[in-house]
Amino acid sequence: MQKIHTYLSTTIMYYVEKRLVISAAHNLHLSYESRCENLHGHNFVIHVYCKSKELNQDGMVTDFTHIKKIVKEHFDHKYVNEVLSVNPSSENIAKWICDNVENCYKVSVQESEGNIAIYERDE
Repeated sequence: MQKIHTYLSTTIMYYVEKRLVISAAHNLHLSYESRCENLHGHNFVIHVYCKSKELNQDGMVTDFTHIKKIVKEHFDHKYVNEVLSVNPSSENIAKWICDNVENCYKVSVQESEGNIAIYERDE
């Protein structure tokens, strides 16, 4: 009788999270009447999550400074309608950030105390 060995393979993954607060304005284009169609602003709290199986040449998943630069340059003290080519909802802001930050797989965008939108990329 032949002996069969099975081994559990472990995948090592590195994770980083960057929290930012930005101030920005937008107005939404909706299929229903809402006060959010008017120009208004938020102090958005944004969490950017990145991961990688290997660290880069600098020993990082993604440099926190690079994450901050991308988010702040595009959204802080900006009119979000001029940044996004789609309706500037928190969901679409989260997706744009995830699409534009290296190794990003998830972003949460909090626009007010009880309202948080999350975009997570499927593996």
